[in-house]
Amino acid sequence: MSGEVVLSIEDLRVWYGNIQALRGISFEVRQGEMVALIGANGAGKSSTLRAISGMVPYEGTIAYKGRTLRGIPSHRIVSMGIAHVPEGRGIFGNLKVNENLKLATWHRKDKDGIAKDYRRIFALFPVLYERREQSGGTLSGGEQQMLAVARALMSRGSLMLLDEPSMGLAPILVQEIFSVLKEINRSGSTILLVEQNAHISLRNASFGHVLETGAVILSGPGESLLNDPHVRAAYLGTPVA
Repeated sequence: MSGEVVLSIEDLRVWYGNIQALRGISFEVRQGEMVALIGANGAGKSSTLRAISGMVPYEGTIAYKGRTLRGIPSHRIVSMGIAHVPEGRGIFGNLKVNENLKLATWHRKDKDGIAKDYRRIFALFPVLYERREQSGGTLSGGEQQMLAVARALMSRGSLMLLDEPSMGLAPILVQEIFSVLKEINRSGSTILLVEQNAHISLRNASFGHVLETGAVILSGPGESLLNDPHVRAAYLGTPVA
């Protein structure tokens, strides 16, 4: 497999009180990949992203470009190049679209780069340019999801953590979001994707991992997992032949 290892997770364990959400999972994400985590609710997908971005305590090792993330606060992790789009979008509804985007650049000093990224964002999401003076809370669900992804891009994350980007969206908007994610991936950003829509995530992912009750039970190229009998039966609604 080509590309340097951007993210390395070894024996990751997460508890919420007495409930163990992750039971020692291990995997790697390499430069330029789009990696999908799939599984049922409660499988540990979101907990994995929260641990990476410093939102929950954990045991085990998480390393980004060879540097351990243990003990580094969330805002520092963002400035290192990891952008997290959480489930539920997490935009500031009382702020304008432009203001949401500007907040994502708080740690950046490259004014020319920021201006270039604004042009890129508005080229990818023309509707956000049209709505730039509109409050985030007045956007449609699809537009809010676009804003959440755009905000992650403005932070200049070389690794993007996306949690359920298609949640609550109409099928045509899901296709649009994934089309943009593919473009972002082709332009150099590495993506770790949590997505309940197993079909579209594995169809677009270079690699995937299946989580069940906090453990990785299957791993492989996205296309291979799409054709795996267990995955087809459990997540794609296709009976095993």
